[in-house]
Amino acid sequence: MSVMRPLTIGGRTFRSRLFVGTGKFASHDAMSRAVAASEAEVVTVALKRVRVSADGEVDSLLRALELPGVAVVPNTSGVRDAREAVLAAQLSREALETNWVKLEIHPDVRHLLPDPVETLRATEILARLGFVVLPYCSADPILCKRLEDVGAAAVMPLAAPIGSNRGLETRSMLELIVAQSGVPVVIDAGLGAPSHAAAAMELGADAVLVNTAIAVAGDSEAMAAAFAEAVRSGRRAYEAGLGGVGVTGVATSPTDGLVAGLEE
Repeated sequence: MSVMRPLTIGGRTFRSRLFVGTGKFASHDAMSRAVAASEAEVVTVALKRVRVSADGEVDSLLRALELPGVAVVPNTSGVRDAREAVLAAQLSREALETNWVKLEIHPDVRHLLPDPVETLRATEILARLGFVVLPYCSADPILCKRLEDVGAAAVMPLAAPIGSNRGLETRSMLELIVAQSGVPVVIDAGLGAPSHAAAAMELGADAVLVNTAIAVAGDSEAMAAAFAEAVRSGRRAYEAGLGGVGVTGVATSPTDGLVAGLEE
């Protein structure tokens, strides 16, 4: 069996193409076990959930994520504009000693859709400041190209609204984004089942990020493992080269002379 190509973002190489978010889990222990089962090498953590003590004691959330080969990437969830996002990123760089940041700016708590103007502005500023910026954004091919142009290390377009579990509702736009992108495309938000993740990988996404579907599952550890298998399967199918899609039936065996041969 061929080995899947590794994924490289911001100069770092990853074997796993499944990123995992850390919200909504019933406990830190459940989160830790699910992350281990997912085989993810990147997990995202909302900076507002991390408590940094003056004496340097490690937050219990971060302690639960001290797993071999797992990189913790802070996100700016909860900020309302570029100014707040830049401040949050700078604080996370100091607190967590990483220049990686998942940029999230969604000021309206009713729908949690990302603000394209502020996201573009913040990406440009943070890239100039030396951050490896992974901006969460709408599935807008023009916006994704602009984010790439101003220095995003990857783009993270949504499949459906955050936490909705509705799957690839933006599929046609995601296909355009994947086709044109010069940086990795990580499909984020709305993937509610392993089949959704496999489909995302089959269309050429470089990775997917999953949180809610794993965290709220009846058995989050088993669901994490299922997503890991689905991501591998979808990526293998993409790298193998999927067959073309037709509108009519096409015989898989020769039919010439079949009737004549039976009549004889």
